[in-house]
Amino acid sequence: MQVWLNQSSTNDFVLLGIFSHHPTDLVLFSVVMIVFTVALCGNVLLVFLIYIDSRLHTPMYFFLSQLSLMDLMLVCTNVPKMAVNFLSGRTSISFVGCGIQIGLFVCLVGSEGLLLGLMAYDRYVAISHPLHYPFLMNQKVCFWIVGSSWAFGILDGLIQMVVVMNFPYCDLREVDHFFCEILSLLKLACVDTSLFETVIFACCVFMLLFPFSIIVASYGRILGTVLRMRSAQAQKKALTTCSSHLTAVSFFYGAAMFIYLRPRRYRIPSQDKVVSVFYTVLTPMLNPLIYSLRNREVMGALRKGLNHCFLSK
Repeated sequence: MQVWLNQSSTNDFVLLGIFSHHPTDLVLFSVVMIVFTVALCGNVLLVFLIYIDSRLHTPMYFFLSQLSLMDLMLVCTNVPKMAVNFLSGRTSISFVGCGIQIGLFVCLVGSEGLLLGLMAYDRYVAISHPLHYPFLMNQKVCFWIVGSSWAFGILDGLIQMVVVMNFPYCDLREVDHFFCEILSLLKLACVDTSLFETVIFACCVFMLLFPFSIIVASYGRILGTVLRMRSAQAQKKALTTCSSHLTAVSFFYGAAMFIYLRPRRYRIPSQDKVVSVFYTVLTPMLNPLIYSLRNREVMGALRKGLNHCFLSK
């Protein structure tokens, strides 16, 4: 704690950002803000619909509500500060603010990655063992899946935040990113951080490849089950349900693996900043759209809610 107090009383960090005030960057910034607004509204709406509509009180939608909550928090962790800095011309972030950003970011990305992997298991049970689904995915199991995802993410976020923010940092505190990203921040440390970076890499391998292996195994089994189905309609329904999850998984894991599973010598800050937009802004926007526009139950709940609003007037 004393280290935090000593460092926070000195210079703030400077976020170099991703946009300049060039006309092209102004357009891109506007696009990012539109995506942020859609992500914010879409996730709030999805959580609200799942909460109020009893037809959506099933394990799959319970997991979706938690995924939307994670996306909502993730998109609010970095984008508002980036927007304020860009519009005000101030690029600083306090030492404590940087630590909070790191903790929240690592927590939410870790939790979401694990939840996406366990959601694949839910789809496997629903399609391959439909008769046993209510027993295998009972309320206790659902709470265990969600609770373990949050607990793992929170623990990982707290550990990395405390370790990173206890390193001494040099006078030049310019973070070449639009938020306090751990690997960008470690470049500014006045001590050798290679051991900790190796630990981070090992953690990322586990956090990304373990859930991803669950997804691959689950969908391998699902594909085998679908191919054995005699009904073309049943095959189409199963593939439609799974394709939504696979689309969300592809965007999230593709971007995260590109950044965190590459050797350090291949990392280019400009590329990392652009790719980071995918899983910090774009994926939180796409998730509610993917799971709602392609889902009859969610669209039915939305129409029911709109009709209720109009009739109440």
